Amino acid sequence: MRASEEKRLAWALTGSGHYLRECLDIIHQLQDVDLFLSKAAAELLQQYGYRHQVGRVFQDKTASSVPVELFYEGRYHTLVIAPATSNTVAKMVAGISDNLVTNLYAQAGKTRVPSIVFACDTEPELDSEAPRENMVKVYPRRIDLKNMEALKTFEETTVAADMQQLHNAIQDRLACLKTSSS
Repeated sequence: MRASEEKRLAWALTGSGHYLRECLDIIHQLQDVDLFLSKAAAELLQQYGYRHQVGRVFQDKTASSVPVELFYEGRYHTLVIAPATSNTVAKMVAGISDNLVTNLYAQAGKTRVPSIVFACDTEPELDSEAPRENMVKVYPRRIDLKNMEALKTFEETTVAADMQQLHNAIQDRLACLKTSSS
């Protein structure tokens, strides 16, 4: 990383519409954010008709997840994965890194960059937004809830169960960075 560059926040979107609009609202309030899109997230943004307002966007288009090299260069201070599907959470818990988002999580851990994850499946019953602003009832499986609990035990990982917890975790991390740089 060049000395003139400040570290940035990396934000990964997965293929979930659950609080996607609210996650984008948080992203738009932050500075110095790079956006990483899973293949499903890129499709979902179009399907829901949502737009992002960030300068740098990386999409899952390479087999080796080339953008993860930015973590080796020390470009990021924090990784946020929000919203995170049950599939992504399960892979992270199992140590599987076979796509851009799961590779980002693995490499963030290996380079000791803290991660904040907003897991979609946090309660036995949820209301979730489907395309065209329809609300649907979702009933996460026991395994989904178990994986979310397991992820909470991982080092350098904060798991948010709702939007307020996500917002607070990001603000706490940014405040910690400000304090450490002063």
